[in-house]
Amino acid sequence: MTPTLKEINTEMITLARESRGLTQRDLASEMNLSEAKISLVEQQNQSFTDDDVKRLSMRLNYPVSFFYQKGDAFLPSMINFRKRLKVAHKVLFPIEATSNLYRLQLETLLEKVKLPAPNFPKLKVTSETSPSEIAKKVRKDWNLGNIPIDNLTEQLEKRNILVVRFDFNTDRVDSRTLITKTGHPLIILNKRLLGDRQRFSLAYELGHILMHHFTESMNGDADHRANIFAAELLMPEAEIKKDMKGDVGLNLLALLKKKWKVSMQALLYRASDLELITYNQKRYLISQFNTLKIRKREPQELDVPIEKPLLVRSLVTKYRSATGLSVKEMASMMHLFEDEFIERFANN
Repeated sequence: MTPTLKEINTEMITLARESRGLTQRDLASEMNLSEAKISLVEQQNQSFTDDDVKRLSMRLNYPVSFFYQKGDAFLPSMINFRKRLKVAHKVLFPIEATSNLYRLQLETLLEKVKLPAPNFPKLKVTSETSPSEIAKKVRKDWNLGNIPIDNLTEQLEKRNILVVRFDFNTDRVDSRTLITKTGHPLIILNKRLLGDRQRFSLAYELGHILMHHFTESMNGDADHRANIFAAELLMPEAEIKKDMKGDVGLNLLALLKKKWKVSMQALLYRASDLELITYNQKRYLISQFNTLKIRKREPQELDVPIEKPLLVRSLVTKYRSATGLSVKEMASMMHLFEDEFIERFANN
């Protein structure tokens, strides 16, 4: 058949392949082609036939239309993943690809359902601005006072910040933020994380958005600044100092976890950063975490409830109600098969 390279968006081949966790070699083996052929096609130096595209669709489980859609498959970003220090690229590639898939699909939706611009606090952020001061201004602007934030996801979605969750297939990566072409931040969370860690990741990503996404230059460690912001947003200094006036031990940390909806370890490090405990006290408490084997998994009875995002689903529902489209038709609009559309936008 006649090659159709000029019509195919070859970036979408890379996006689809990486979203399924496949290397070029893997895909070549699946399609009974050479690895060099896959590489050349993705670099736009060779073509696929119509039959090749159909086989590609079958192997990667995306409709044929997926590979013809317009847009940039990947966007450069100032902000990296929130993750452990060392994570293999083969682990990161599927997360990055799937994150960008969500961005593309939500951009398609936002062309049809108008969402007001994000409602950010009016902040003048410079390299000299303290992350803690920014967090305090956010609390003031959003009328949060100094009490625990009951549902952080809800607070972000009220300001038209999009939040989605999916399983990253690792616990070494927590979150990612992308900006849609409409200017809406899209925070992507690892669905397998516990509630306290998801909340801290949300606060961390919000700090990045406010301090780094829209600032041309920023001195210092951006990740460290985002962590400071998150700590102040979720555990305000003024109230934490009151809560930790007495002896700071595991029992107090457990009580405060229920109150502030953050991990016991986050509270421990907050106490250390605010110099409410000594270095030796911190080391002793960490040793207790290790002895009781609760450093990686704190007691289940203290688990913080998972916050479920609602904004994206409400936008999908709104558009379906306005158009009368079926689930199958909505999936087709998003260049997905029906089962994957349901998993992404109905069961999130």
